[in-house]
Amino acid sequence: MAGRITAVSIVDAVASDLRNRIFAGELGSGDALTESEVASSYDVARPTAKASIEKLVSEGLLDRGTHKTARVVELGPDSVRDIYLARAYLESEVLRRLAHTRDVPAAAVQANRDIAAVQTGAPLDVVEPDMRFHTSLIDAVGNERISRMYRSLVGEVRLCMVRVQSLHLLDTALIRAEHQKILELIEAGQGEAAAELLDEHLGRARERLVAAMGGTGGPEAEQPSGLLPE
Repeated sequence: MAGRITAVSIVDAVASDLRNRIFAGELGSGDALTESEVASSYDVARPTAKASIEKLVSEGLLDRGTHKTARVVELGPDSVRDIYLARAYLESEVLRRLAHTRDVPAAAVQANRDIAAVQTGAPLDVVEPDMRFHTSLIDAVGNERISRMYRSLVGEVRLCMVRVQSLHLLDTALIRAEHQKILELIEAGQGEAAAELLDEHLGRARERLVAAMGGTGGPEAEQPSGLLPE
């Protein structure tokens, strides 16, 4: 039986390719994207190029002031902390609710298995299943608006995660181990413990990235996990 295919608009297709180039680092922080360049590169009309750029502006991947050229967003230490704090608020409450019903999402389990199976050192190879793990937890609550709120952060979250992996700030084995423990705590109905571990999990990444960007990393950067052998 043939697989299902999904039709996408030209705007979505161009935006998707630009998005992938940003996540892959081909388009770096501060790089300019003009409508004429996008139109020429993808052989599309100028309005299509403009709509594609605006789509990425709305996702927080591009920054564009009035009558100015769009540029790949430059995240500084303060922005990184804001992004991680926003996602922590949402994810922590989701873990409490999942633990209340002891609902362990199968998609999150599979995503963590996929992290364990990663053999390459390419940053996106870890980021994709890592992002899928966290998104699966959000979606498991079954609240459309919560999922929508979380996805409004996804672009900026991915930028942070790609940077973390590119700079080798976190060990993949530790990511996987903490994910697994979070799932076990959900299954055991220990919502507060799961939320506390999530805060530690996100805080370590956040503060190490802040330090790598020239900021002053907080104590969370060196917080020992205890889930891996010394």
